[in-house]
Amino acid sequence: MADLGVILGDLDAESRTIDDVVANLPASDWARATPAEGWTIAHTIAHLAWTDRKALIAAAHPEDWQAEVEELLKVGETYVDDGAAAGAERPPQEILDDWRAGRAELAAALAAVPDGQKLPWYGPPMSAASMVTARLMETWAHGQDIFDALGLTREPTARLWHIARFGTRTRDFAYLLNSLAPPSEEFRVELIAPDGSTWAFGPEDAEQKLTGSAVDFCLVVTQRRHPADTDLVAHGADVEEWLTIAQAFAGPPGEGRKPGQFA
Repeated sequence: MADLGVILGDLDAESRTIDDVVANLPASDWARATPAEGWTIAHTIAHLAWTDRKALIAAAHPEDWQAEVEELLKVGETYVDDGAAAGAERPPQEILDDWRAGRAELAAALAAVPDGQKLPWYGPPMSAASMVTARLMETWAHGQDIFDALGLTREPTARLWHIARFGTRTRDFAYLLNSLAPPSEEFRVELIAPDGSTWAFGPEDAEQKLTGSAVDFCLVVTQRRHPADTDLVAHGADVEEWLTIAQAFAGPPGEGRKPGQFA
């Protein structure tokens, strides 16, 4: 696994990629709808800023986390949408400035987390490295919504390795979110990386396997594409079921994208 500094650098690079796309957009494009129902590009950047602020509490002030959770419980399951909607009401430059400042503060806080310390979160507690990976995963996923909204294609990078690995490690989490018992055996996941090499996860002798492109796998585990619209091939009934519920992000089970939505 890459060290914390490497992952932080990759998170910064992914954030800058999205920043470069939205920085010069006219205000009318910030109001453009994304594939996430009810969310515009403004909602998306506001959400990234909102989540970075929540992660900053976990990293820099973990003693305040329980109060944060209790406050969100008062709001109910709409707290994520409510946060995005409130942020999206601000002018685009203000939203962008907030995201830039927040992600810089978060990076510094995560870099200072002592080795071995677990950070609280909406899902299971995680290490600083896992938190950075989760932020990279979510940044990339919401970035996909922005690229899709603008009709743009982005070039895949080696940064996808972190998301692919995270997607395999959150397999059982996705089952539990859906009140299902995870399979007792691990899967083998073999993915074609952007440079044509193979990224492999799980035991070589696993009875069930998933193959396909790393990009498509990352799109599925972040629920940005329906499995039917990808080149992923499930070798085994359990793997096939997993693809229908795979979810690398915390929160209630997501609805994902409809088949053929991006055909």
